[in-house]
Amino acid sequence: MARNILILGASYGSLLATKLLMAGHNVTLVCRRKTADLINRDGTEVRIKLRDEAVHRAIFSRDLPGKLDATTPQDVDLSRYDLVGLAMQEPQYTNHTIRVLMIKIASAGLPCLSIMNMPPLPYLKRIPALAEMDLEEAYTNASVWERFKPGLVTLCSPDPQAFRPPEEAANVLHVGLPTNFKAAAFEDAKHNELLRELEAGIDAVTLDGKDVPVKLKVFDSLFVPLAKWSMLLTGNYRCITPHEPQSIRDAVHGDLKLSRSIYDHVDSIARRLGADPADQVPFEKYAKAAESLLKPSSAARAVASGAPFIERVDLLVKLVSDQLGAPSAEIDRTVQTVDQKLNEKIVAGGSGSE
Repeated sequence: MARNILILGASYGSLLATKLLMAGHNVTLVCRRKTADLINRDGTEVRIKLRDEAVHRAIFSRDLPGKLDATTPQDVDLSRYDLVGLAMQEPQYTNHTIRVLMIKIASAGLPCLSIMNMPPLPYLKRIPALAEMDLEEAYTNASVWERFKPGLVTLCSPDPQAFRPPEEAANVLHVGLPTNFKAAAFEDAKHNELLRELEAGIDAVTLDGKDVPVKLKVFDSLFVPLAKWSMLLTGNYRCITPHEPQSIRDAVHGDLKLSRSIYDHVDSIARRLGADPADQVPFEKYAKAAESLLKPSSAARAVASGAPFIERVDLLVKLVSDQLGAPSAEIDRTVQTVDQKLNEKIVAGGSGSE
């Protein structure tokens, strides 16, 4: 049965959308009017490399069994959808038209699957050790999330690495690391049936008889998506330096011993919250994957281009570590560097908005 999925965010969101379209489901991408018009006219193009192939394949939405459309936040009809995907950068949810849509989504009681790096606050409330912690400071505007019931929000670790090639149109996405989306289960069995139905459909897809990477994997553990925290703190946020941004590979492999110590510390924080070691990704596997990540992280690119706000998983992990009584000088240093770079923009321009 074809499901109807609403995805907020047409950039990274187009990767999950493409996988759902290949499995025969229908997807609406929520984005700006200009991008929506482009997608409704030309569709999307996602470039992905199949196993043992040297060149990326271009997968066009117009060739897939599911139907794709795009719309602006104010034009969404929520009665059409079975599930909402959250695929924007966390600061984007403070946009007025997005906030209004988020209020409607919360009121409709639709299950929400986040593929953001920054876990939605209602998801964190599902973890007993975090439920009473003061974590709002890490969010651009924590009030966006206050109407959501925790059981209706889950997190999908956004492990696949993808980016919009700067020279291409806004409907093109290039997948650099085709790993899996790893989702924690919802509280409601009916919503989990839907997730597992999507998981099975995506898993069965082939292209010219070949398996297509980037699967949706569903786990009972709430902690599986938190394995991404170690990667983000070891690689992504350390791409932000006092000077020019560095690649994820250089951030990780510039001092492998230091990288391992940061990775191990964040893993230990997740275990103190309740994660099983089996929920986590070994450092060696991450370090190997990082060898192919030759660009700065999206957070580092955003800071370099003058963004006044980015997702602050670095600050979130610092707040959690401190409140557990297990601070880290290296994480503090990362947070300080990110703060400094974000403040530079504001001081230089008198405001962070241009």
